[in-house]
Amino acid sequence: MPPNCVKLSLSRLCRSVLFLCCLTSLFRSVAEGGTLPPWIPDRGDGTYQNPVLCADYSDPDAVRVGRDFYLVSSSFHNTPGLPILHSQDLVNWTLINHALTVQPPVDHFSRPRHGEGVWAPAIRYHDGKFWIFYPDPDYGIYITTATNPANAWSPPQLIKPGRGLIDPCPFWDDNGQVYLIHGWARSRAGIANLLTLNQLSPDATRVLDAGTVVIDGAKLPDWTTLEGPKLYKRHGYYYVFAPSGGVTGGYQAVFRATNIFGPYEHRIVLDQGRTPVNGPHQGAWVDTAAGEDWFLHFQDRGAYGRVVHLEPMSWRADDWPVIGHDPQNTGTGEPVLVHAKPNTGPAQPIAVPQTADEFDGPTLGLQWQWNANPRAAWMSFSARPGWLRLAGVPAPALRNDGKPATRNIYDAPNFLLQKLPAPEFTVTTKMEFSPAGTGELAGLTVFGFDYAVLGVRSTTNGSRLALVVNHGANQPGAEEREWSGPDFENAPVYLRVTVSNGALCQFAYSLDEQTFIPIGDPFKAVGDRWIGAKVGLIASAPAPAEKTGCADFDWFHVTPVAAP
Repeated sequence: MPPNCVKLSLSRLCRSVLFLCCLTSLFRSVAEGGTLPPWIPDRGDGTYQNPVLCADYSDPDAVRVGRDFYLVSSSFHNTPGLPILHSQDLVNWTLINHALTVQPPVDHFSRPRHGEGVWAPAIRYHDGKFWIFYPDPDYGIYITTATNPANAWSPPQLIKPGRGLIDPCPFWDDNGQVYLIHGWARSRAGIANLLTLNQLSPDATRVLDAGTVVIDGAKLPDWTTLEGPKLYKRHGYYYVFAPSGGVTGGYQAVFRATNIFGPYEHRIVLDQGRTPVNGPHQGAWVDTAAGEDWFLHFQDRGAYGRVVHLEPMSWRADDWPVIGHDPQNTGTGEPVLVHAKPNTGPAQPIAVPQTADEFDGPTLGLQWQWNANPRAAWMSFSARPGWLRLAGVPAPALRNDGKPATRNIYDAPNFLLQKLPAPEFTVTTKMEFSPAGTGELAGLTVFGFDYAVLGVRSTTNGSRLALVVNHGANQPGAEEREWSGPDFENAPVYLRVTVSNGALCQFAYSLDEQTFIPIGDPFKAVGDRWIGAKVGLIASAPAPAEKTGCADFDWFHVTPVAAP
């Protein structure tokens, strides 16, 4: 066997041994009460499967610093916002922080503002610190910085006020000039499909001009929804990576010019091709220390949200990039489903973003987000050590549109939620319920425009198991439908939802953690405004309620689909 084949075989053997060790560790964790991830992108043989983030990390942008990669994504109205993920191989990712602990303006986001908040951000490293530029389409473009992305970030600073400003990306040129490129949201600004360039002050905190439209999608035949620009420079060319055509059926384009203000020529460098990966959309070009080029982008999967794919990227002799697999050498690639992992040095341990939580305190896992800026009174780890206590928060009497919220908690701010982590998975939690009045409800939820809650409802005659479902909860007049289960004394109950392909959810409960009894019809999850469906917990009381009880949760486990 030739020496290079020996080296390759040994390398594959080492990677396989590491993968098996990681799986052994994961299975041991399960045996000890932990959880096995329902989706693992690392195949353990030197290859990976897409998506590398099988969850709703929308509008990803990423940067490499040394051997470390950092990724940030949209978070819309959910708090904490601007999740930050870390990887050393672009395949195995973990959550390390959120750049926003609360979302400004704080009072405005004290209640859910579905579809508002943090849209597509950009992350960069410059002058010894990390920079995130993010848009709120109703207020303008903000920046926040940190010297270590895992530590505290600076309070957000609004640097370009205005409605409809979206998808900002900064660029530090070789001559010290600083620029900002961004798109426009027609829903707020009345204009869209064009990209504007501003010059910034040297410290990147002030806009110095009125802005110049450098790329107008209306001048390109059949192009719509040009957005999500990322600005780079290579071999004397300025490159703007920007998608067009919409999130469900569009494509990724690249524009280039020798002058940052243009004129720009363009080329489509990635589309769906013959693959099932619809509308490969905006993302980030990153390189490795070994000189490889890669591209991270999202795919809209409906109820599952916008999952993140990793594509190989190469440069043609004519200085145009091509993303993905391009067997016909057309210059337009298509997404890969399985591919060799990036060359990033030693093999990394298997890792996925956090999902399960043992609620050992003193803080929630990073995977959790609220539907609005939270209040301290909503939860406690000290009230019952080893358990998460959720207070029964009175539901809003009015919807966000001012209409009565009759039997509808869609606009309740205290939904505690996390992303759907895989096409198929099971969530199980253990709860004890202590209501203080009639009509309180606590339990396990799947949340979106339609929501469902499996839990315990307090009644005038005691408590009972209940499955509450609200279809089209975001629409006027939508009300809950309820399946009643057995009467229930104040004892532990185990709540479960099994999600199968197509986001079809079957709820079940158990009193002994052994036999789970299905309740209600299967519930099809749907997303919320611009985001996928979420799964989590809720403790709610009728409005108004002078005194409310609480629900205690011992743990929250996310596993592959449980056997019947």
